[in-house]
Amino acid sequence: MAKTNDDSRFRFMNYGFEDGNGPDLLPSDEVNRLFIQLYSMNLRDAEIEGRDVLEVGSGRGGGASWVARSLAPRSVVGVDFSSEAVNLCNQWYGDQDNLSFVEGNAEDLPFADETFDLVYNVESSHCYGDMGAFIEQVHRVLRKGGTFCWTDLRDAETMSLLPEMFKSRGFEIVKSANVVDEVLRALDEINEAKIEQITKQVPKSIRKSVETFAGVKGTPVYEGFVNGSMTYHRHMMKKIDVDLRPNGDTESARMKIR
Repeated sequence: MAKTNDDSRFRFMNYGFEDGNGPDLLPSDEVNRLFIQLYSMNLRDAEIEGRDVLEVGSGRGGGASWVARSLAPRSVVGVDFSSEAVNLCNQWYGDQDNLSFVEGNAEDLPFADETFDLVYNVESSHCYGDMGAFIEQVHRVLRKGGTFCWTDLRDAETMSLLPEMFKSRGFEIVKSANVVDEVLRALDEINEAKIEQITKQVPKSIRKSVETFAGVKGTPVYEGFVNGSMTYHRHMMKKIDVDLRPNGDTESARMKIR
C-alpha cells in the first residue's frame, strides 16, 4: 500500500472506534477522529507522559504521530515491516523531535532488552505468523513493570485463547474489554466515505480485496462482527518477572516450549 499510495492525507489504516468518549483533538486531527479514537481507547489508563514508547506495526504513522504530539511521552518509536511505509513516515513526521520510525520484524524486534516503558499494538498482530514470538519480543524490550497495550480482531474461538497466551509469556492482564460494538459503530459511520475513496483510487481488479481489508459493509470481517463469529478486544497488561528462557524453571517457560 505504501508503494502504490503515497498520499499524505491517508495516514491511518485501522477500523476506527466510537463510544462517545473520545479525546479532545486539534482541528487538523478531526478528519481522522474515528481512527485516533481507536488509539486513545487502547491507551486509556496507561501512564505515558515522560515515558519511552514503542508502537509495533506503525503503518503510515498517524497513530504514533498523534501519541507523540498529544500524550507527552519522552520518545515514541514506530517499527514496521514495510521499508516503504517507514520511509514515508520519516518524510512526513521528521519535524517531530520525539518521534522516529525504523524498519523491523514484530517477531524479532531490533531493540535491546528493556528499552521501553510502554509498548502498544493496534490492529496489526492478526497479520503476524507467530503471535507467541511477538509477545515474547514485547516482554523482552519492556522494562521491569512495563505496560503492554494491545487491541485487535480475531475469530471468536482464537480470541478466547489469547489471554492465556499473554499470561504464559509473562504478562498480567490489568484491564480487558470486548469493543466490537464500538468498532462496528465506527465502521458504519465511515462506510460510505470508504467506498467512495476506494472507487476513486483503487483499480477494479483489486477493489474487492481492498474493501475486505477496509472492513466495509458486506465483507466477511464486517459480517463476522455482526454475527459474532469475529470479535475485537482490548487488553492492557503489565510485564511480570518470569523466566522465559527455554531452560527456565517457571511454569511460563515450560508452557513456552510445549
